[in-house]
Amino acid sequence: MEPQTPQSEPVPAHPPLAALAVQPLLNRDYESRPAVFYERLREEYGPVAPVDVLGVPAWLVIGYAQTLDILRDTRGVWSRRVENWQRYRDGAVPADWPMLPVVESGNSAFRDGADSTRLRSAWSEGLRPFQDRTRPEAKALEQAVRRYADELITVLSENGGPSGWADLSAQYARPLPLMVIGRLLGTGGEADDELIIDLWRVMDAGPDAKEASDRLIARVADVCAARVASPGADLPSAMLAAVPDLTAAELTKEMAMLTGLVGDVTGTLICNTITEVLIGETGARDSLSAGMIQEAINRASAANPPMANLSFRWAKADVRLGRFQIAAGDPVMVSPAAAHLDPAFTASTTPDSIYSSRAHLAWSAGPHACLGRDLATTVTTIAVERLFDRFSALRLALPADQLPWRSSPLMRGLRSLPVNYELAGGPPVPPPAAAAEAEDASKEKAAGEAGADSVVRRVLRLMRLS
Repeated sequence: MEPQTPQSEPVPAHPPLAALAVQPLLNRDYESRPAVFYERLREEYGPVAPVDVLGVPAWLVIGYAQTLDILRDTRGVWSRRVENWQRYRDGAVPADWPMLPVVESGNSAFRDGADSTRLRSAWSEGLRPFQDRTRPEAKALEQAVRRYADELITVLSENGGPSGWADLSAQYARPLPLMVIGRLLGTGGEADDELIIDLWRVMDAGPDAKEASDRLIARVADVCAARVASPGADLPSAMLAAVPDLTAAELTKEMAMLTGLVGDVTGTLICNTITEVLIGETGARDSLSAGMIQEAINRASAANPPMANLSFRWAKADVRLGRFQIAAGDPVMVSPAAAHLDPAFTASTTPDSIYSSRAHLAWSAGPHACLGRDLATTVTTIAVERLFDRFSALRLALPADQLPWRSSPLMRGLRSLPVNYELAGGPPVPPPAAAAEAEDASKEKAAGEAGADSVVRRVLRLMRLS
């Protein structure tokens, strides 16, 4: 049976989405026991369920086959353009709905067809120098990430001593990718501080998040305008070289999206991988012990994808999903986290196999699959490797079922990751580097770029973490 069928086939009669009784997506089980929540939905509704997303009704797709079918969209049924949302066109979406800025962002994640293809082409070519590990830009980035990781661990242990307590989310997993963003944007030096701290404030969603977001967008707009006027050796410049007619406004929207994807998704992936290793129930610990770091990351991505649910798509025509008719203009969220718990997916995995399934959907699939997967995996690999090299022992400071998860309709990450640690003896040993790379790094620093130590320590002081 096909995961979705045309509306012309008979479907059980039911009220339209707006008239259905919907379950709130955000609830205690969703946050702390998502498997229980998704199973309850599956038993009651099947592969698609009506839910309330912060006051707005939507369809949540939890079946693996249906999720994959929607992501691939071979029939062209699904749109990422908010203009295809019927309630939005009718003015029925509350102006203060928390997810409205996301769906109205106008970046490539919310484009279709030729618009999407053009912007994704800029991303694909722009990311290439930083994802192709044979390129000097990728090598330099990896060296920087390693320095940032080691310095974060050094500062952490300076505060707590050779053994003690730390929050690996706030003190390690979250700051690290924020500094990567500064390098990708090519801001460098003192300019990194303002951008990184505002990123932190936006991600924390505190009382000053709106002001921080406005400053962040303005800062990113300034960076993009400068790159249009004078390209450099950075991601925005590489994207402009790939698609020369890219406007500063378009580039600003894409770079604003970058700050969220690298800052939040990668930071959450780092934290979730560490958590899965420490809990030790999904095979991630065994993979790490065997020296298979990327396999540990893959297992963590399947068990606990950073984006539990992917942002909205809207049906362009009436379509049947499971036992429901999705009306044209209805909003749909697909849930990789729920799809990975579907027996259709879990039946194909063997718990004691050396390699886990690569068919998970943590990186999406189809025309909107994540183009920065290799970059996120590389940063996470280095972060996990340096952490477990530098500590001789790491233990959760709370029982696993008491870890504090964030309340988010999209992200699945911890608010904090408290651990007790024991630091391994001796200073960090950098990996061997080619003489030319070492010389380039020395010249770069001598030319006036602030060292990794000063960037890390300034950022942590501003975050009040050191």
